[in-house]
Amino acid sequence: MPSFLKSFGPAVPQTTPMEAVRAGTGALIGLALCGLLVLAPTVDLQLGLYLIAPFGASSVLLFAVPNSPLAQPWSAIGGNTIAALVGVAVCLVVADPALRIALAVGLAITAMILCRAVHPPAGAVAMTAAMNPEAIAELGFRFAVTPVAIGTALLVLIAIIYARVTGRRYPFRQFDDPNPHGTGDRQPFERLGLSSAELTNILERYRQSFNLGVEDLARLIGAAQMQAATHRIDPTVAADFMSRDLVTVGPDASLADITALFAQHRFTSLPVQTADGRFLGVILQIHLIALRGSDTRGLLGKGRRRLRAEDIMDTACPRAAPSTPVAAFFHLMAESQTDAVPVIENERIVGVVTRTDLIAALAHSILAQRPVGRPLPG
Repeated sequence: MPSFLKSFGPAVPQTTPMEAVRAGTGALIGLALCGLLVLAPTVDLQLGLYLIAPFGASSVLLFAVPNSPLAQPWSAIGGNTIAALVGVAVCLVVADPALRIALAVGLAITAMILCRAVHPPAGAVAMTAAMNPEAIAELGFRFAVTPVAIGTALLVLIAIIYARVTGRRYPFRQFDDPNPHGTGDRQPFERLGLSSAELTNILERYRQSFNLGVEDLARLIGAAQMQAATHRIDPTVAADFMSRDLVTVGPDASLADITALFAQHRFTSLPVQTADGRFLGVILQIHLIALRGSDTRGLLGKGRRRLRAEDIMDTACPRAAPSTPVAAFFHLMAESQTDAVPVIENERIVGVVTRTDLIAALAHSILAQRPVGRPLPG
């Protein structure tokens, strides 16, 4: 197919159905809560609290692409509010409808860029103000506060909560965020030898500042380096080096039994599966440590029963397939800060890759590439 025709095809990679449902459900919850709790679905000129169409466009960014710089709180709240102020001002001054709409959107874009608060739905906010002179005559600049600023802030707040509940990160990470362990070392994917200023310069040079944040660029470069490393080692996959003879527990296993298994086998992780072998989650050693001295009644519904495996297992842990290449596990373990990655096939656990397995596979790869008779470096 000619490249010209290809340019009309999808420009974004295919995502999972689960992620599509997650984003759509977030927008549904966000707009429903706004409509039910604060903003009326019909125009309320007395309070100014009502839903406007641009909130739907803002929801696409906040819930579908929350890592975009265009979806961050300053861009969303600031961009919509700035555009509303511009739209109201133009609406009160310019009488001609066509000129009023064009001028409102054009000036709003300029103002947003100057304020570093670009938010695409804000163009529709300015247009909404310019197209409704009667409502603007009633509300005036109050339109920028209610419904625009308050409605956008509410959507952002819901997006932050929803992201945490669904295991996502919003707002996006900052390059200079402190290490979660409280040490002075940067996260592994940030140790690129590039400063924040240099990464920013790369984004500006390729005009990607509106599409990607510095932290995400660092993460992408780190992931690309790990992927490139797969071309320099033998094509080892998880099925070649994973641990297969697993000790597992069911969801009803007691805390005492789990602790005994960890002590007996010196495990760092313990998979949880159903009686028919369907994988449910994994219990890490750190989970048991966190339970010591903590109040576990919140996990048990007012302490009416004893802790079981299903109460403490991690269901959002990273997973791999038997065909996952060895280099991919470096990223999986560094990103999730876990010691073990379950290998899943047809919803069943067929193995586990631990840090020990990974080190052994890497050592085997180095030895396999070393010419016979040549000593190892050092």
